Amino acid sequence: MGTALPLARWFVTNSPVRTELLQNVKRLVVKLGTGVLTDSRKQLDLAQMGQLAAQFAAQRQAGRELVLVTSGAVGAGMGALGYDKRPTEVAELQACAAVGQSRLMAVYENLFSEYGLHVAQVLLTHEDLQNKDRHRNARNTLLTLLQRGVIPVINENDAVSTTELKFGDNDTLSALVAALLPADLLIILTTVDGVIEHFGKPNARTLSRVERIDETLERTAGGTDSATAIGGMKSKIQAARIVGRCGIPMVIASGRKPNALVEILAGAEEGTLFVPQSGTLRGRKRWIAFFNHPHGAVFVDDGAREALASKGKSLLLPGIQRCEGEFLAGEVVSICNLQGVEFARGLAGFSASDIRAWTSPHAEAVHRDDLVVL
Repeated sequence: MGTALPLARWFVTNSPVRTELLQNVKRLVVKLGTGVLTDSRKQLDLAQMGQLAAQFAAQRQAGRELVLVTSGAVGAGMGALGYDKRPTEVAELQACAAVGQSRLMAVYENLFSEYGLHVAQVLLTHEDLQNKDRHRNARNTLLTLLQRGVIPVINENDAVSTTELKFGDNDTLSALVAALLPADLLIILTTVDGVIEHFGKPNARTLSRVERIDETLERTAGGTDSATAIGGMKSKIQAARIVGRCGIPMVIASGRKPNALVEILAGAEEGTLFVPQSGTLRGRKRWIAFFNHPHGAVFVDDGAREALASKGKSLLLPGIQRCEGEFLAGEVVSICNLQGVEFARGLAGFSASDIRAWTSPHAEAVHRDDLVVL
């Protein structure tokens, strides 16, 4: 049986903020990027996956519940099928995912069995988390697996997912899984040390902590030019927005470091920590805010925006200046300012056609109990 890495606390640089946020983590979601799991030949890197499994086993031995959100299926399938670059045709991508997913799970099962641990494959589509019943069932399944000491290994069901129903990337999927459970911490392990300011310049540095996500930070973040991956840093920052609004901290760190998880959970200055917002969204409002593709959008004047964002009011019909898309009452809609920036989401109280034809000045287009400020 393999031996997990020790949970030594020998790190000399600890942040009080990190220590406070991370000292009581009991349920941990870790997302593994394609670049962390595959080698230069686009094959699964077994030695690298072995050191990751040792870290995960150490966390289980420490009594933490662990959920893995894994990329790598398409990358593994690319190598097996002889692709040099990520294919663009949906059928080719799905073929790579189908071949690669079975290889990926076989490796995880073998690696974790060395530590006496069981894994369970969980393949999700966006529709699984958008539909209320399937959303609840997915959560119950994951919680049952954790209670049984099993490590869920989650991936998007790329072999069947269509563009309209995709999460977009596994960074987003990992954030939604963390919000679904909910988790105490999301860690995204990638090929860089964190969010890098002045990337490629002599004064480049890794940001230790992000208190607020703003336009400056988003300009700092780039995409990815990897042949096997999608998303890049921008999708990771979007993931931080999701979990941060749910009161969950997130860390972006290098997955190539043998002690990365130990350092992060010990409060050391490893990776970039995203500090969550104060307050926690309840499960229903999390579902409204993040688990739905909006069916349309309403654009509101400044008075309505202020009433929603600062005063906790419902959205009244007179505050809506225009309406886009065709949606029904009860469907999720984006709520945007007049410049088109989405700042809230909610369940429409009326259909799009009824909103366009409104006559009552006091009718609630979105009730405050069905509305989430993002």
